[in-house]
Amino acid sequence: MFRISTTPIETATVMATVEDPTCGGLVIFEGRVRNHHRGRDVLRLEYEAYQALAEADGNRILRGALNRFDIHAAACVHRTGMLDIGDIAVVVAVSAAHRDAAFDACRHIIDELKATVPIWKHEYYTDGTDEWTGCDHCSGHRH
Repeated sequence: MFRISTTPIETATVMATVEDPTCGGLVIFEGRVRNHHRGRDVLRLEYEAYQALAEADGNRILRGALNRFDIHAAACVHRTGMLDIGDIAVVVAVSAAHRDAAFDACRHIIDELKATVPIWKHEYYTDGTDEWTGCDHCSGHRH
């Protein structure tokens, strides 16, 4: 299950979707808004997504992880909207019988998500400037 959320993400809720008594490994990744990026002080972030495509792509990534790794379940939720420093932007949860598969699948999911899913990050800096990051084709465009 992959979904986009406009409200704060509850990690425990995402975790509950993958828990299973047959699984000894449960890996949770929380991506949080940090106060810096490439040497610049960040004030806040705004995420935008093409929701239908993002959810389709995200679910494709999760299905791929289920086929590629020896895992029981995987889930991911990504926020959109304005986020402050420390807010949770994304949660990935993976369960497996053993930890190695859970760790490997979790890393694969977040890496694929960042590389391919249409979610865009707009950074606002403490010096009053802002820019879209990780999205070369967004430069100069207002969404």
